[in-house]
Amino acid sequence: MLKRLRTDFRLSIITLLGASALLGITPFAIMRFLQGNFVAGSIDTSILLSICGVMAYAWITGDTRRSGMVLAVIACSGAVAVAAVVGEVGLFWLYPCLVTAFFLVSPRIATFLNLVSIAAMTALGDVFQSDVQMWTFTATALVVSATAFAFAHRTDNQRERLEHLATIDPLTGVKNRRSMDEELNLAGAHAERSGLSYALVMLDIDHFKKVNDEYGHGVGDVVLVDLVTLIQQSTRKSDQLFRYGGEEFVLLLPGVDGAGLTAVMNNLQHIMRKKMRHPGGAISASFGVALLGPGESIESWLERADTALYEAKETGRDRVVFSDNMSAADADVSVGSPELAG
Repeated sequence: MLKRLRTDFRLSIITLLGASALLGITPFAIMRFLQGNFVAGSIDTSILLSICGVMAYAWITGDTRRSGMVLAVIACSGAVAVAAVVGEVGLFWLYPCLVTAFFLVSPRIATFLNLVSIAAMTALGDVFQSDVQMWTFTATALVVSATAFAFAHRTDNQRERLEHLATIDPLTGVKNRRSMDEELNLAGAHAERSGLSYALVMLDIDHFKKVNDEYGHGVGDVVLVDLVTLIQQSTRKSDQLFRYGGEEFVLLLPGVDGAGLTAVMNNLQHIMRKKMRHPGGAISASFGVALLGPGESIESWLERADTALYEAKETGRDRVVFSDNMSAADADVSVGSPELAG
């Protein structure tokens, strides 16, 4: 529970608002019922139950975007409704709603909700004791909204930068190992639901240490960037490339198997042989390929691809080796066949 609150910002805001509603609105609902103001008490109770219901929905489904939208609308419209019923004292309920909206929905939507709420409040002429009070409320509400907008916008930018730093390899610009773990888990779940085939390719640049030692790490970095560019140009938009570590990369291929997968690997190897170069000559790579088996764990899938890559490195490099769960008929060639080594 605490882990989800730490990692999901919007869920933490929804939870905080729900807890605040329980602590802040419940006493007023009870008090208004005791005072005989059943309309205001009913509105408070409806707002409270709606917020708690949305909070429960967010926790159960994980759909914080839709929950945040509903919650922002409930909070703002509820504050206006309370002011319409109880009068001047209800104005104060709108201020926390104006701020919270920017953390529940996008700044553009929050701005729209805030302006509509402020306009609705000013339209309730009986709520204010004088025009001066009405314009004072409008001015302060707009200042609060503008301040919340600036803070939320800056926070969103900082969060996006942090997420980028946490998930993208800074040298090559492809997703890193952390992102790979998440994407492989999603692929496994999707394969189980839909039956779509997924292939995993682990590739390692041959003799990369020699390139770094003889020509420097700057040349080695250029080779890595060139490799990524070449693979991205030679694969589909639906395929995903990750930097696994050092000169090792992982390629996730959805919807390919059998002869199609063999053709993809042959084509990729041919393009690399033809176009990958460094000051000392051509660059080659070794490949280990594994299809996700029915009910197979992600760890096992990765391990089989890694084992196939190890075999490719140990049996001469510049080879494509398919995992042992792929029959010769599936791959159109036998595992580790010289046909793939060219």
